[in-house]
Amino acid sequence: MARICWWLVAGVMLGSIPACSLGGDLPWIHSLVKREIFSLMGQLKSIPPHLCLNDRTDFRFPWESGNITRMQKTQRTYLCLLMLQQIFNLFSTDNSPAAWDHTLLDKLLSGLHHSVEELGQTKEETLLCPDYLGILVRRYFLGILKYLKKKKYSSCAWEVVRSEIQVRLFLM
Repeated sequence: MARICWWLVAGVMLGSIPACSLGGDLPWIHSLVKREIFSLMGQLKSIPPHLCLNDRTDFRFPWESGNITRMQKTQRTYLCLLMLQQIFNLFSTDNSPAAWDHTLLDKLLSGLHHSVEELGQTKEETLLCPDYLGILVRRYFLGILKYLKKKKYSSCAWEVVRSEIQVRLFLM
């Protein structure tokens, strides 16, 4: 029964977001690091998602599928860089759940850091990217932080955030 609920939750979450990928030939898209980050995010799960259905929320991801696919390669690279930096900052806070396996969390943070460094090498190209990308990414993560504070950093709130971030990573 629990496994069926998990698939239902996953289906609802995937169905509620734009069905697109950032696409393009970003240097880290097909790398082992990206797959490892995605896998580690899944392994961090500390509470069954069906117990957190009442805590779900719409974090209002600021891009629709058409907007992302029309972005230039440098803009998509910059967007990925910004997203990964914010994910790293979010999961490296003192408020990250103590219930998470610290070894897995350290591996996740290491993979995120490696990806940020890899994408950061293309920073010169991304200086021409519009400022609104950074504003939208920061606003999105500010909404996540406000949600966590409102929920008093509960295990369910972190599970909702972990699932949200994992979905966004999958789409990048």
